[in-house]
Amino acid sequence: MLFTPAETKVVIVGGGTMGADVAAVCARGGCAVQVVEPTTTERRALLPDYFANTMTDLGYENRIHLLAVAGSLEEVDWADIDLVIECIPELLDIKQELFAKLEKYAKPEAVLASNSTSFPISAIAKDLKTAARMIGLHFFMPAHLVPCVEVVYGERTSPMVGESLSRLMTACGMVPVTVKKDLPGFLANRLQHALSREAFSMVDAGICTPEDIDKAVRFGFRYIAAGPAMQRDHAGLEMHGAGGATIYPTLNNSPTIAKCLSNRIEGGKFGMKTGEGFFPWAAETIKAERERYQEALRAGLKIIQKELPEIK
Repeated sequence: MLFTPAETKVVIVGGGTMGADVAAVCARGGCAVQVVEPTTTERRALLPDYFANTMTDLGYENRIHLLAVAGSLEEVDWADIDLVIECIPELLDIKQELFAKLEKYAKPEAVLASNSTSFPISAIAKDLKTAARMIGLHFFMPAHLVPCVEVVYGERTSPMVGESLSRLMTACGMVPVTVKKDLPGFLANRLQHALSREAFSMVDAGICTPEDIDKAVRFGFRYIAAGPAMQRDHAGLEMHGAGGATIYPTLNNSPTIAKCLSNRIEGGKFGMKTGEGFFPWAAETIKAERERYQEALRAGLKIIQKELPEIK
């Protein structure tokens, strides 16, 4: 079972953007971390510089030495590993194959975690003999700048595993939320999709533009100050009840995605990666937007810094 970060050795399988940032999260807490990146020698060569830059940016350059890169699972000394976090592409059969290997490689008390965003943890763990130690650990991109992490229980996950993992994530400066039942989208993505479904249905109906949707959410919801439950306590539950009685019957509950979304997907307009999504994108505008986005996340972190767990 997991102990303090200084006593915990972690393997991250997958050194892409998510895996690299998850590694930085664990290392800043004091965990010794190995990132297994089997795809290309070029990618592995880039990771040390990325780690150095990220850890310096976070103010934990004194812990860069805790990060290492391996080219395969076979290069890892599994006898010492306490936690494995899978950060590979969202393909169920590939994830199941990986965890079958991890079950054999990792010592019996090691925790096996998946960063899956879409597959039920129970589906990934369905053929495992030690599914009690299998759990979801869902980070949000970029993991080192978004403090929330979901600890998702599968049908057979031991509560002790979830509690230990939550304590470890807290010690690494994260804010864990527990998802006690394994359902599609877990907690945060379900909330985000509920919001998006209503937003895009209003775009379809000609009520507003994507630009106005973004403005309403960013500048009107006050979520950085209070979540939905706390905000209702501020405003008064009776006010929410009265508003809900009027609004709820008219909310969108379609089981399919909005036309403004499906039409763009069918047209190959996926967003920045294709040069157009809801908005047009060129190389220079992508660079500027990503810089603005990262700066905004850092500014948001400063606002809530006093509420975040302290990293020892």
